[in-house]
Amino acid sequence: MEYLNTKEFAHQMDSTDPLRSYRDQFYFPKHTNGEQAIYLCGNSLGLQPKSAKRYIEAVLHDWRYLGVKGHFEGEHPFTTYHEVLGEQMARIVGGRKEEVVAMNSLTVNLHLMMVSFYRPEQGRYKILIEKNAFPSDQYAVKSQLEFHGYDPKDGLLELEPRAGEDILRTEDILDLIKAKGNEIALIMIGGLNYYTGQAYDMEKITEMGHKMGCMVGFDLAHGAGNLNLSLHDWDVDFAVWCTYKYMNSGPGGIAGCFVHQRHLQRKDLRRFAGWWGHDKATRFLMDDTFVPIQGAEGWQMSNETVLSMAALKASLEIFEEVGMKAIVKKSRLLTRYLEFLIEELKSDRIQIITPKQTDARGAQLSIRVINSDKSLFKAISEKGVIADWREPDVIRIAPAPLYNSFMDVFNFVEILRTELRI
Repeated sequence: MEYLNTKEFAHQMDSTDPLRSYRDQFYFPKHTNGEQAIYLCGNSLGLQPKSAKRYIEAVLHDWRYLGVKGHFEGEHPFTTYHEVLGEQMARIVGGRKEEVVAMNSLTVNLHLMMVSFYRPEQGRYKILIEKNAFPSDQYAVKSQLEFHGYDPKDGLLELEPRAGEDILRTEDILDLIKAKGNEIALIMIGGLNYYTGQAYDMEKITEMGHKMGCMVGFDLAHGAGNLNLSLHDWDVDFAVWCTYKYMNSGPGGIAGCFVHQRHLQRKDLRRFAGWWGHDKATRFLMDDTFVPIQGAEGWQMSNETVLSMAALKASLEIFEEVGMKAIVKKSRLLTRYLEFLIEELKSDRIQIITPKQTDARGAQLSIRVINSDKSLFKAISEKGVIADWREPDVIRIAPAPLYNSFMDVFNFVEILRTELRI
């Protein structure tokens, strides 16, 4: 598509956007002047669906009028509330319904998965991760190494770009796995790097990892609800993600977890057991012998917070209606338009470090501010832009296709132009 750097073009794109009506299904924050803010931070916290209040109030209603009976009665009983969410999320991440469950928070799920899938042994005990992974992932894998008696300085292998480059080359990732695979017990990287916005070739990484005998898992905090994913077909061992970013479940919303079908009935996998993962048919018989559910639900520990799941349910209903194919299609148009407008600025003060290839990124561009402190970010924030700053020098801009418009992107770049003095 040929883009134009005009307000008229942005209006035209919005008027023909098949998803334009969904913008009205979300609440936007207000700027201090009372105008609607330009919200480009869906990669950090997605906006609130207007229907979330109704879904939460429905749970409050059942709790009020049914009390404990609400676990088994009412339109959406508490004990089975998570089941529909898991099935809906499975379609978003390319899994089968028995492979996906809504539970816990992301890092808790990561630890639970590593209990099962990090199986160190003599000669094969290392964990492969990106050097600039999200800190929580670094903390988690280092603590797992220490728990098993290994020094992270020896047990952690870190992927880093070539000198002078910002993103990882797929061939370098695969070459490292091939060279060190016999020492690697687990490959655990982000499907999309939070800092650079780079989406990794998860299919090729998984294939090479398995060829070398490694377990392979992904943190999809920035990938779920953002990228086209096919976790089952890619043969990924496990994946974890939060839902409060692109899936709009609210601050600290319940997380998701994928376990490949071929692992679901394995009796040799260790796990930390809890009663909500026990066979549903006999769960309330209160037997002291754990019999896991034959699915990802078997990794559940406790019953989840239904009020939190209600907010996620509101958003997932929108995802069900729209579908990931349409979401990703608009995302690519919107992000490419943002890239085009930034390049039109021809400024030597900023640089996009996110890959140009559409299949190597999602709904985020990371803009490096050359030789700058946080002043540019503060300036655009004062003009009503809600974005995200990451030390030492990156502004992350994420136009979310369900609620952001082409006009949002155009207005943001015009504000950026003004503050760059162009």
